[in-house]
Amino acid sequence: MTKIFKIGLICLLLMSCEDVIEVNLNTAEPRLVIEASLNWIKGTNGNTQVIRLSLTAPYFDDTVPAATGANVTVTDLNNNTFSFIEEGNTGIYKNQSFIPVLNGIYNLTINYNSEVYTATETLMPVAPVEFVEQKNDGGFSGEEIEIKAYYTDPSGIDNYYLFEFLVIDDNTLSLEVYDDEFTDGNQIFAFYSSEDIESGDELLIRNSGLSERGYEFLNILLQQTDDDSGDPFETQPATVRGNCVNQTNPNNYPLGYFRASETDVFTYIVK
Repeated sequence: MTKIFKIGLICLLLMSCEDVIEVNLNTAEPRLVIEASLNWIKGTNGNTQVIRLSLTAPYFDDTVPAATGANVTVTDLNNNTFSFIEEGNTGIYKNQSFIPVLNGIYNLTINYNSEVYTATETLMPVAPVEFVEQKNDGGFSGEEIEIKAYYTDPSGIDNYYLFEFLVIDDNTLSLEVYDDEFTDGNQIFAFYSSEDIESGDELLIRNSGLSERGYEFLNILLQQTDDDSGDPFETQPATVRGNCVNQTNPNNYPLGYFRASETDVFTYIVK
């Protein structure tokens, strides 16, 4: 009985040592987050464009606060001004009269909370996806479906690409960026693999042209947010700064990027 009593006492002591630990994370003043990707999809007039503005929030918050009430405009070198009007209080700003021009230079201006943010970008052309090859026994396990989306890189100029692989059925998105440092003028492919996609799934492949700075920004961002990069609480090497600048208060810099791209869309049904 004494031995049983001691064991029970030890169990009670162990149970009484359980504490709820609350993680107190440092919080900072909210910063403006700019999601301004002007995409001219091949085969369309490109008139309708969307810019999203939000604010940073504490790590454990479930919602992302919208940045409402901003004045958002884009201008080109032909003195055209395109006003983006907010839909309600959503932080989503739309324009339906945008005029896209390949290699045209565009200037973004955002007036929010009495501070002015600006950015400049060139609308970059892109090579279309020509065809897709599929392999059903890929990956280390031999059970992943591998997709290769082939395109021909224009020769003699530096080209940068953003590939988006969107599985329509479960709304999962994978991003990859490429340059043509070793593939200039050649037919090459963008690569995607997954053990979760199945025969019959619809895969939307979007290829967008990037400027060199846009490529560098996305390349660093994707490296830092990679699922295999480490603990989610791990301190990132540095804040990834985009091309948007707070002209009123430089120390209150925004996050995000202003991008202008020609975009090719290829729909593929997994076999």
